[in-house]
Amino acid sequence: MAVKIYIIYYSMYGHVARLAEEIKKGADSVEGVEVKLWQVPETLPEEVLGKMGAPPKSDVPIITPSDLAEADGFLLGFPTRFGMMAAQFKAFMDSTGGLWGTQQLAGKPAGIFYSTASQGGGQETTALTAITQLVHHGMIFVPIGYTFGAGMFEIEKVKGGSPYGAGTYAGDGTRQPTELELGQAFHQGKYFSGIAKKFKGTA
Repeated sequence: MAVKIYIIYYSMYGHVARLAEEIKKGADSVEGVEVKLWQVPETLPEEVLGKMGAPPKSDVPIITPSDLAEADGFLLGFPTRFGMMAAQFKAFMDSTGGLWGTQQLAGKPAGIFYSTASQGGGQETTALTAITQLVHHGMIFVPIGYTFGAGMFEIEKVKGGSPYGAGTYAGDGTRQPTELELGQAFHQGKYFSGIAKKFKGTA
């Protein structure tokens, strides 16, 4: 049976969604893996989103807590709000109490990816503070470490991401993920798929 990996994200301006697409490509490149993209529900009214200049959401399906039990592994993506995951994603995690009560997600691997506005905006703290969500569910955090190789040591160009996972900088919203950042995202998807297969014993 194929290993089911769910890439679940929240994206207001499209930066995290772009990383998610590239992560999916990387995950799909591994044989024996079935990958699906999901969005978490929006919590802000359309009127507020309009005032914030947020574009319309994509047609990626909206996930519910009950969907999580079907997957073998997860890659979770979100933008930063004051160094932590956006409230929309936190609200979704808060709705998983039923799964927590039965520990249905315990022992399943999970990775994290993210977007921040600036270099000091939480590229590491966003992932670090998100790990608490995994811990309470008994999930196993899978960082990419330095497996991306030379790309991890790039200092001449602005580059998001860290050993915790793939990342990008949104700036004022006009900056888009670079080829290097997308490369790291692809790598995370591919690397995570290999780890998830090992957990399921199909490697």
